[in-house]
Amino acid sequence: MKLFNKACLLLILMFVCAVAAAKVNNPKREFRGAWIQAVNGQFLGMGEKEMKNYLTNMLDELKKANVNAIIFQVRVEGDALYRSANEPWSRYLTGVQGKNPGWDPLEFMVAQAHARSMELHAWINPYRAKTKGTRALAELHQINRHPERFIGYDSQLFFNPSLQANRDWICHIVKDIVTRYDVDGLHIDDYFYPYPVGGVAFNDDEYFRRDSRGIANKGDWRRDNVNRLIYQMHKTVRETKPWVKFGVSPFGIYRNVASTPSGSDTKGLQSYDDLYADVLHWVNNGWVDYCIPQVYWEIGHTAADYETLVKWWAEKASNRPLYIGQDVNRTVRAADLKNSSRHQQPAKFDLQRSLPAVQGSCLWDAASAAKNVGQFRRVLEQYYHSTPALMPKYKFIDNKAPKKVRGIKRITTGNDDLLVWLTPNKEKTKALDKVVSYVVYCFEKGEKVDIENPSNIVAITSDNYYSLPKDKSGKCTYVVTTLDRLQNESKGKKIKVKF
Repeated sequence: MKLFNKACLLLILMFVCAVAAAKVNNPKREFRGAWIQAVNGQFLGMGEKEMKNYLTNMLDELKKANVNAIIFQVRVEGDALYRSANEPWSRYLTGVQGKNPGWDPLEFMVAQAHARSMELHAWINPYRAKTKGTRALAELHQINRHPERFIGYDSQLFFNPSLQANRDWICHIVKDIVTRYDVDGLHIDDYFYPYPVGGVAFNDDEYFRRDSRGIANKGDWRRDNVNRLIYQMHKTVRETKPWVKFGVSPFGIYRNVASTPSGSDTKGLQSYDDLYADVLHWVNNGWVDYCIPQVYWEIGHTAADYETLVKWWAEKASNRPLYIGQDVNRTVRAADLKNSSRHQQPAKFDLQRSLPAVQGSCLWDAASAAKNVGQFRRVLEQYYHSTPALMPKYKFIDNKAPKKVRGIKRITTGNDDLLVWLTPNKEKTKALDKVVSYVVYCFEKGEKVDIENPSNIVAITSDNYYSLPKDKSGKCTYVVTTLDRLQNESKGKKIKVKF
């Protein structure tokens, strides 16, 4: 067994070295996200200090791989992982719904992500009101105020999607989060109507009869219910803070070709037919700002081939930024079909990078990536994410570049050798165009100044200074640019530095 383990380790190391030795040509702009979930119970049993340490260690490891967006679950079942006057504290923090943990995880994560130049997207489950493992619901939970608005299904509880009162409540929650927290995105996943259980009906016949809105087919009616929520949520986010992105992460199969000629060549559960989520309708109507289909299968999967699905999404869902949801554990367990000595991470990333419509990926789950299972994170560090990346552009929200920095200069105080600069004049600056961070580039003597090459980025920071390295010699040209809330980038301001 020891010999086997050593052989496996040797293969992994050879694989990492081979990937790291390959030529790096990373994009300057790419979404590199990671999901941090609560619903798996990973925080249960942790006190405030332990959970904070756990989360900061995870963020530090992800930062090494230049992950630039964290999607943090803050509403699992009509509850809250943040201070809320509307819904009870989540049992996924303390084990008891409604019990105050004594601190605010969302507030903490916003600050910690931004300190590492990462975006923080607040992830909510809109319809789910009780999971199977929840035995008691707190007094503040909506079921105790409006029991008529819920439907039970397979030992779970759901906000009835057909009721406008529930859509209004969900959007009230969204507005509260976006208003009170400096989040960069509001995110929902693949849970719309519940995943079907054989022989168990979702009992909404009465509501269909009562208010079909002239829609003859119940499936179409259910999809219209979800469509109405998505439209209203997007409108709520945009009106509250126009720079906050509204994103969705649907199930990886939209429709199979057996259901429609335009479907993917797959044979699995369908987002459109089984969960009543018409994702392409939202994308094509501009009701979401980004889409991350959960393409968690391996290349060569008989029912849901990864390559088939990624190419399908790239062709059909390019009207809004498209990122691919990657399952870290499944990826490292699957052998590359062309080279059995390595797993499928390189093949998957090479595929997504080959498709212009795909502008990044998101890792399921963050903890597995941070733990470096199968050397996944290390390969990102050394190759696919070896240079920092700005966010893809959201031109349909805003495409105006912010103003340049002012008064850049070098100062030396004690042991500190710094570049410092002033924020552009804030007068008459709209909130959407506010400068929130800076990019620092470094070019060696004789090197062409090219800020489109991400290998020249030495820092992305919210600070008005950059600590110059102590081990450099010769002359360098530094360029500093500004970024607004949507990471539109200004022109650069240059300064030459002699070490």
